[in-house]
Amino acid sequence: MGIFPDITTNLGDYVEEFVGFLDTRFKPLFDFIYLFSSDIINGIEALLLWMPWWAFILIIVLLGWYFKSLVSGIIYGIFIFLIGTFGLWEDLMITIAIVLTAVIISLAIGIPLGIWMAFSKGFSTVMRPILDAMQTMPSFVYLIPAIFFFGLGNVSAIFATLIYAVPPVIRLTELAIRGVDKEVIESAQSFGSSRFQMLNKIQLPQALPTIMAGVNQTTMMALAMVVIASMVGAQGLGEQVLVSINRIDISLGFEAGISIVFLAIIIDRVTGGVADKLQKHRRINE
Repeated sequence: MGIFPDITTNLGDYVEEFVGFLDTRFKPLFDFIYLFSSDIINGIEALLLWMPWWAFILIIVLLGWYFKSLVSGIIYGIFIFLIGTFGLWEDLMITIAIVLTAVIISLAIGIPLGIWMAFSKGFSTVMRPILDAMQTMPSFVYLIPAIFFFGLGNVSAIFATLIYAVPPVIRLTELAIRGVDKEVIESAQSFGSSRFQMLNKIQLPQALPTIMAGVNQTTMMALAMVVIASMVGAQGLGEQVLVSINRIDISLGFEAGISIVFLAIIIDRVTGGVADKLQKHRRINE
C-alpha cells in the first residue's frame, strides 16, 4: 500500500499502451530500421575482420601520428596489439562495428536536429527538456523498449545507445551554430546570401570545431554503453565483461575491461585531435 492509497496514477500503463501502439502501427518502419542497422553492423564487422591484424594496427598508428604525435600513434598500436594478445580481437572488431554504427546514425540524426534548433527557438524550447530526459534517464531503462521493438541482439544495443549518445552532438551543434559571429552573418546577408549559403559557407565551417567536440562526446558515450548493451544480447567486449561477472572470472574481467579502456583512450585522443586540427585550420584561415 502506498502513502496515498486513495490517489493513484497509471502513467506507466499509458506509456506501455503507447509503446504497443507504436509497435503495431509502425511495424514496417521498425523492420526496416532493424534490417538497415543489421546491414551496417555486419558490413563494418566483415570489413574489419577481413583486414589483416597488422594492417589495422598500422592504420591506428598512422591516425595517432597524424592527429597527435608519432609516440602517441605507437602507444595506440601497442594497445591494439595487447588486446589481440588477450584473445579478444574478434570481440574488439564487433565492438568497433557497434560503436561506429551507433555514432553514424547518431550524427545523421543529431547534426540536422542541432541545426534546426539553432534556427528555431520554438523547436529548441521543445527539444531541450526531451534531451534532458534522454541524458538523465537511467541507461538500463532504454533497454526495455529496445528489446520490445527489436528483440535481443546488436540492433537493440544500437537503439539503446542511440538514445543515450545522441544528445551531446545535438546540443553542441546548436551551440556552435548560435555562437557564430553575428557580424560575419550580417556581412553575408548584406551581400545577398541565402540561408542555405550562409549555413554551408559560413556557419558550418565556423562551427565545425565545436561540432567535432560533440562528435567526440557522442562517440565516448556510445562506447560507455557497450557493457550495458551486452544485457540485451550485444556481442563484443561488453559481452565478455558480462560473462566474467557471471563466472566471477577476474582474469577475463580485467582483460575485457582494460581493452575497453584502451579503445576509449584511442577514440578520445583521435577524435579530439580532429577537433584540434580543425581549430588550428580555422585560426590560420582567419
